[in-house]
Amino acid sequence: MAKLFFYYASMNAGKSTNLLQADFNYRERGMETMLWTAAFDNRTLGQGPSGQEDVPSISSRVGLNAMARGFTAGTDLRAEVLARHAETPLACVLVDEAQFLSHAQVWQLADIVDRAGIPVLCYGLRTDFRGNLFEGSAALLGLADELVEVKAVCHCGRKATMNVRLDADGSPLHTGAQTEVGGNERYLTLCRAHFSEALRPGVPDV
Repeated sequence: MAKLFFYYASMNAGKSTNLLQADFNYRERGMETMLWTAAFDNRTLGQGPSGQEDVPSISSRVGLNAMARGFTAGTDLRAEVLARHAETPLACVLVDEAQFLSHAQVWQLADIVDRAGIPVLCYGLRTDFRGNLFEGSAALLGLADELVEVKAVCHCGRKATMNVRLDADGSPLHTGAQTEVGGNERYLTLCRAHFSEALRPGVPDV
């Protein structure tokens, strides 16, 4: 039975690596997949199979990458996936940066699972740099059939579950837009205790 999965974690936990490994496993067995990622993240644009430039791709820190389709807030994922499925039957749909999905798009993915019987694997952050849920993550936490936490490690050795955004000097930021693209130069992955310490300086231990 097809399911909607949400693999969630802090940054640098290997979400994209896991996605690309899952995609490879399907394709190695001759099964068709469809990959999606956030269109506004231009850090991993590449060249498509027909030579077209600036094609969205999913890239991991260990060097794996694959071409993908880019979604925006206005993308009808259900319509596009079902159109592709009608041409070439899909074994799986994989979505990177799933925190940037809209609530409506998560329902579209649920419909793909329920009505077309296609498994959908979503990978993304749970919370932003202030500890608040992203819209897509909140919807997936409520609607997904299976929730899987991908583990990361804080510098203290505890499980890292939070992301801190840094300014140009490496100091934690307390305000700003929820969505801002960046890597290790802009974000730090921490356990909750060190996240609280970074965001609430001067708060005594309890």
